[in-house]
Amino acid sequence: MSAIEHGQRARGIVTQNGNAWLGSVPQAQSGIAAGTFTASRQTGSVLGVALFGTLLASLHPSTGLEITVAICAGIVPVVLLHGFPSSSRMWEPLLTRLGDAFHMIAPDYPGFGHSDTPDPVGFAYTFDHLADIIDGFTTKLGLTRYVLVMQDYGGPIGFRLALAHPDRVQALIVQNAVAHEDGLGPLWEARRQFWTNRAKHEAALRENFFSPAATRLRHVGKSPRPENYDPDHWSDELAFLQRPGQADIQTDLFFDYQTNLTAYPAWQEWLRAHQPPLLVTWGRYDPSFEAAEATAYKRDVPAAEVHLLDGGHFALEDQPDQIAALTRDFLTRVLGGSPGA
Repeated sequence: MSAIEHGQRARGIVTQNGNAWLGSVPQAQSGIAAGTFTASRQTGSVLGVALFGTLLASLHPSTGLEITVAICAGIVPVVLLHGFPSSSRMWEPLLTRLGDAFHMIAPDYPGFGHSDTPDPVGFAYTFDHLADIIDGFTTKLGLTRYVLVMQDYGGPIGFRLALAHPDRVQALIVQNAVAHEDGLGPLWEARRQFWTNRAKHEAALRENFFSPAATRLRHVGKSPRPENYDPDHWSDELAFLQRPGQADIQTDLFFDYQTNLTAYPAWQEWLRAHQPPLLVTWGRYDPSFEAAEATAYKRDVPAAEVHLLDGGHFALEDQPDQIAALTRDFLTRVLGGSPGA
């Protein structure tokens, strides 16, 4: 059963022909894919107006969660699922480069970005639960077919959607998201100890997981040119992680990450059975996920298009133009759309 119940209001950005519209419309009966916004027209790029809008949805009568979403209008729904500790903001380079041709929808999960942050005492921060909420979100929008773009935590959420609704998935795009043991490097040994004995290892995990050094490392990784990175990326994330309740929320969710490893065989079987069009754009300098994971996808989908890039865990920060060009070409061939830059 969908997690979304009744009554929602959409607020966001629609880009078309170089113009941008910002506004809101009740969404009680139909999704925003119909393109009916009551909005004031403003000229200029989407970035010059405001990139992020809000979809207010009653996800559950007892919570009334608000989910934030960035929206660009187009023909084909492309759902972008962010990682840790990011939000829809991480997709800005793709939204601004591809929003002219594709209908792009980038939600923030509960507990992330500008979506509601329920107290973990009464809200289960698990990948099953977050996937159920995003499933309800896409259903409420009326998305019966879509492309999934998955980075980091977006992989576990996206694969759960794919297994639940295989008929809805037109294609997959993977950016440093793991579905095989090949992708888990040495850093994961300490993390496995946390899963084995949470009480014993939680303090050490928190000390590392939310530290300035670890937050920076998630971006810089093994790059030979760390001076090229914008420190605002990790200082913004560190500020997010220091918000009240975030340490408990993210610790609970990471403890649940172990359920993804047990699900890997099912995800791999889904890939082998369905052979979806698959694009993998992988940052080779990722400190957590091994580059071997990128080619591991070809074991399941031999026709997968795999690109190892000079980038880190958030490769879109390093290679926005290259990834946008690869993504546009892939989506144009698979779905149709404007091939222009």
